[in-house]
Amino acid sequence: RAKAASSVAPVEEELAVSTPDLMHLRRVVEEKDGGPAWTHMMDRTLPTFRYQAWKREPQNGPPQYRSSTIFEDASPDVVRDFFWDDDFRISNTWDDMLLEHETLEECAKTGTMVVRWVRKFPFFCSDREYVIGRRIWASGKTYYCVTKSVPRPSVPRSSKPRRVDLYYSSWCIRPVESRNGDGAMTACEVLLFHHEDMGIPWSIAKLGVQQGMWGCVKRIEPGLRAYQTARAAGVPISKCAAMAHANTKFVADELTASENNTEAGSTSNNAQAEKPKHWTGNLPKVFVIGSVVALACTFDKGLLTKALVFGTARRFAGPGRR
Repeated sequence: RAKAASSVAPVEEELAVSTPDLMHLRRVVEEKDGGPAWTHMMDRTLPTFRYQAWKREPQNGPPQYRSSTIFEDASPDVVRDFFWDDDFRISNTWDDMLLEHETLEECAKTGTMVVRWVRKFPFFCSDREYVIGRRIWASGKTYYCVTKSVPRPSVPRSSKPRRVDLYYSSWCIRPVESRNGDGAMTACEVLLFHHEDMGIPWSIAKLGVQQGMWGCVKRIEPGLRAYQTARAAGVPISKCAAMAHANTKFVADELTASENNTEAGSTSNNAQAEKPKHWTGNLPKVFVIGSVVALACTFDKGLLTKALVFGTARRFAGPGRR
């Protein structure tokens, strides 16, 4: 449960999520962040939404994932609130891994929050804890939503749940033209950028995510439609969703000019990562599946997602085990 938090607005530089985070997200959205090229992974279309996904491998750090989800008949405002609404994540169970959430800090002026999540893992793993800073910027009807892990020594660590130290999951939510051909901007695109330190060999992580991704993604759309129905019926929004309304307005052209003036940046992510050898190739299936389970239960850093665990096990078990 969220606890009372201070609403006193600190200066911009003291906020958990600040303007440089917005500038970074905009560069990633525009594919101008200097990182490796994106490799296409998936393209799925259903009657009311389309999903595409890409990945890339920086020289230093875990694999990064980019996705585009286009929801028909959805407004950016409601989609923004939907992803920010931790209460609805739990009550609707569209995000069935979220067990607990609480607000640790909030700034009523900018909408910046620090929240603590506890996420459920499969039966053979301990749960995971996140301490996340998050904030939304708005340019017209386009929203830039940053969520990332932030250090908070004041929040004590425990062995269970285990803390995730590297986490980045941010969105650009914007109106787009409907695919029904009438030219109306009644669809909404969500560009998601995600990476975290899973604490396991990246070759295993990539296999698992690719195998389990679609099963997790297709739960989101029914949750969004239920959220739309509740809002249309006048159900009051939660405190978390209300904080999404306290976003920071900015003018895109002015920020672009500011970025151009400070654009010297690091090029440390430009090099393509050396691809790790697929050491799993000649190992017995039972060993690989057992290793995934063991890694999930023993590594202290990072989040081994449900997609990774079950996707990797399914990949190596073969059709007879599905």
